[in-house]
Amino acid sequence: MKFHRLSSALASVGLAIASITGFSVVTFSSPMTKAAIAQEAAPNVTTTSSANEIALAKHLRKIGAKLYTAYWCPHCHSQKQRFGKEAVKQLEVIECDRRGVNPQTQLCRDKRVRFYPTWEINGKLYPGNHSLESIANFSKYRGNL
Repeated sequence: MKFHRLSSALASVGLAIASITGFSVVTFSSPMTKAAIAQEAAPNVTTTSSANEIALAKHLRKIGAKLYTAYWCPHCHSQKQRFGKEAVKQLEVIECDRRGVNPQTQLCRDKRVRFYPTWEINGKLYPGNHSLESIANFSKYRGNL
């Protein structure tokens, strides 16, 4: 009889621990933390930049140009590939999707970015995947391409 009571008590304690543990997981872990959201990275840029592409990217950085993107957007990746990996490091690239790495979704909303990629150059938005020549013209770049 004592054994039955002891095993019943242990079983009750085990169930209580399991219930508390299960409850604490639900209670204390939020379903959407920033760390959980900001995990998706855009594909790596694999092309090599020329000196001219790097110079254009530095010019764009100097005048405060921004490239608004989403990590999942193939046109954004293509736009970055035009510049090459070295030049892209010079650009100010803004991630608009909240699931991307270092997202700035509110900035994208404030700027009314509706399409990806979108360039912001001299206060004007240029949606779409543009040639380097077009970007140079938008930014009044005078160097060689």
